[in-house]
Amino acid sequence: MSASSSIAAPVPLGAPRRAWLTDLPVLLVAVVWGASYLAAKGITTTHTVIAVLVLRFAVVLPVLVVAGRARLRALSAAQWRGAGILGLILSGIFLLETYGVVHTSATNAGLIISLTMIFTPLAEAAVTRVRPPRAFLGAAALSVLGVVLLTQGGGFTTPSLGDLLMLLAALARTVHVLAMSRIKAVRSADSLSLTTVQLGSAVAVFAVIAAFPGTGASPWAVALDFGPREWAGLVFLSVFCTLFAFFVQMWAVRRTSPSRVSLLLGTEPLWAAAAGIALAGDRPGVLGIAGAILVLAGTSWGRRAADDEAR
Repeated sequence: MSASSSIAAPVPLGAPRRAWLTDLPVLLVAVVWGASYLAAKGITTTHTVIAVLVLRFAVVLPVLVVAGRARLRALSAAQWRGAGILGLILSGIFLLETYGVVHTSATNAGLIISLTMIFTPLAEAAVTRVRPPRAFLGAAALSVLGVVLLTQGGGFTTPSLGDLLMLLAALARTVHVLAMSRIKAVRSADSLSLTTVQLGSAVAVFAVIAAFPGTGASPWAVALDFGPREWAGLVFLSVFCTLFAFFVQMWAVRRTSPSRVSLLLGTEPLWAAAAGIALAGDRPGVLGIAGAILVLAGTSWGRRAADDEAR
């Protein structure tokens, strides 16, 4: 943009400031998602995956319904359908991620899920038939390289069923972000109502699965077995990692690009490592520190590339 006009000069100064107001909540989502690995690990076993997912969503759903009942009634049939579709995708993401982590190493899981940073701009380009900026692709590649170094310390395992599930989860995350921006009916709808319908659809899917024999302990039995520590972990997962996270996603994706949101959320492995260092005593080593720096550098570069493209 030309700086020859003194009247136009303040505009580019305000744009980055407004962008940061959108980026910061999304970055905070990446932080709480990074911390969610430790929280989930403390309350979930291979036999309680479905039960914990039911409880995680059901804890906040009644509050949302009561708080937003008037807005829910104002949703059109098309908006209900759009939000329901997003909820089905959301349930798939959680099922794939949770079972994937159970059947693979944390190192492989963190690396594979970060591929969302690459999948989203490529999928967005395919849908819109607009080639993403080379700088943005370079930033995403730099971030993925950072994740590789960040997760290198734990070593890699032979590809397994869990690795495939995490790959599918990364694709499902991409579909979810793109769907939020592409489904016309949800663009102008209230974010709180859409989040409520999404979570309601997801918990319905989990409840149906839990009703089948052989899917593990029942939600009721798991709830009765929980102590104060487990309930604290569940509330963190429900309020911050679910309610807050997906409300912010829906709010942000309508104010910026899916690729930008995906890139910021792609810092999740960095925050997971930070939580491990601070709370679990992990030591990333030189490669891990270098990877963290690359993730931060790639995210910053990608944000600037997105700003330049928007102008």
